[in-house]
Amino acid sequence: MSTEPFRRIPLPEPVAKIYEAVQELSDLYPGRPFTPDGHLVGSIGEVIAAEALGLKLYPPSEPRHDAYDENGDVQIKLTAGKAISMYDTCDRLVVLRIVSPAEAEVVYDGPGEIAWLSAGAMAKNGQRRIGLSRLRALAGQG
Repeated sequence: MSTEPFRRIPLPEPVAKIYEAVQELSDLYPGRPFTPDGHLVGSIGEVIAAEALGLKLYPPSEPRHDAYDENGDVQIKLTAGKAISMYDTCDRLVVLRIVSPAEAEVVYDGPGEIAWLSAGAMAKNGQRRIGLSRLRALAGQG
């Protein structure tokens, strides 16, 4: 596990171009959301974390975990927002946040169980949400 929470990670050039386009669209059409979501964001987060943290990726749709290293299994979340959602606990959780069209920040890299237990009540869709500010606080406890 990383001992460097809040570390900045440069985005690969093709990913940076996506977020530059999002920023340009947001500037041209204020008030309209242009945030990438779904599989695109999940895959972006996975490849960024894998490269930056030396993780090996599982095939897509692996239950509970996206990657692994010598310390075990890892679930990866990426957001441009203020919270993430989880369907289940995991061994290790890595949460990245897009901070600019060119960079992501490691918000949390630690035990998944702590994040799961600190998340809100389960929603109708089976997910529990936890704010990035809460994850930052948990990272400071480690």
